[in-house]
Amino acid sequence: MVLFGSYTLWRNSEANGYWPGTLKLRPFVQERAWHPYLLNGADALFLTLQEVPERLADDGRDWFLRPVDDSKEEPGNVKSTGEIIGMAEKVLALDEDEIPNGSLRHDTLLMLTKPVRILREWRLWAVNGRIVTYSLYKDGSRVVHRHEIDDDALEFGQRMVDINPGYSPAYVIDVCRTEEGLKLLETNCLNAAGFYAADLMKLAAAIDGLTRD
Repeated sequence: MVLFGSYTLWRNSEANGYWPGTLKLRPFVQERAWHPYLLNGADALFLTLQEVPERLADDGRDWFLRPVDDSKEEPGNVKSTGEIIGMAEKVLALDEDEIPNGSLRHDTLLMLTKPVRILREWRLWAVNGRIVTYSLYKDGSRVVHRHEIDDDALEFGQRMVDINPGYSPAYVIDVCRTEEGLKLLETNCLNAAGFYAADLMKLAAAIDGLTRD
């Protein structure tokens, strides 16, 4: 059985012994095979939320921010240093037991990188080492959901899957086109990722094959 919905469904999946249930991922930034292809992977700054007020200078700089763990605690977005520090201080003002599950916590590890102009973004679904479907979800600054992909982006996505075999039986990989070429944005848990304009029949058939295997 494969569950779809909130990322926290992994707890229900484990409690009931579902397989594959929810396919949890290792943080993509720790996968060495992908380091040369990551968007801003080389200059990333890693801080726990607790370290932010002390170690992040409030200099007005903008950062692209996202949690390292694929937990959906905070969606990837651009914030100023002041906004990031303010966000951290609000969380740190709470006792740990006051923080709901699925929210930013004192020990949440964040990745901060320089914002980059992205021309197009795609989401690709990898099952058993093969890209089975895809969707365009951003064209310039416009959010669009179309079942299309540039040939070289599809080839790039499959190459990313090929060079890191064994990462997960099934997952989502987001790739983008920048002024410097194609880059790997991030990976996502298959169970909690938006479908956009993916071919759901192909995805369902691939996942059915996964569970049968």
